[in-house]
Amino acid sequence: MNEHDRNTHRITAAAMVVLAACAAAVLYLGDPTHPGLFPPCPLHFLTGIYCPGCGSTRALHELLHGHLRAAAGFNFAMLLALPFVLYSGASYVFFAFRGRRLPTFHLTGRAIYALGALLVAFAILRNIPHAPFTLLAP
Repeated sequence: MNEHDRNTHRITAAAMVVLAACAAAVLYLGDPTHPGLFPPCPLHFLTGIYCPGCGSTRALHELLHGHLRAAAGFNFAMLLALPFVLYSGASYVFFAFRGRRLPTFHLTGRAIYALGALLVAFAILRNIPHAPFTLLAP
């Protein structure tokens, strides 16, 4: 990799870290349960249907305040995915500044389809208005 590419990766990684820190600060200080700063989910606003991501902003807000149970109540799937997203970002930052990535984990095609099916099932089940499925709704 040439020096120009390395610098591009470093700038991109630094921007990612700064943006993530700013987003975390806004989420920590703002309250997404009150209207104003945070927009509602467009799908839920237009249809009343919860998408797989509905509740993620509120879940991250609660997580930043150390309320794990409340975060899980808003969006359990996001809570499960978050460590993988953070690891992926950390791996890119490590690559940008050290020249190598953190150890990678590869999923088979079957595993990717299974995760997709679980996400679709989560989206469907959280919209069923009967117990115990109401626990999945934000």
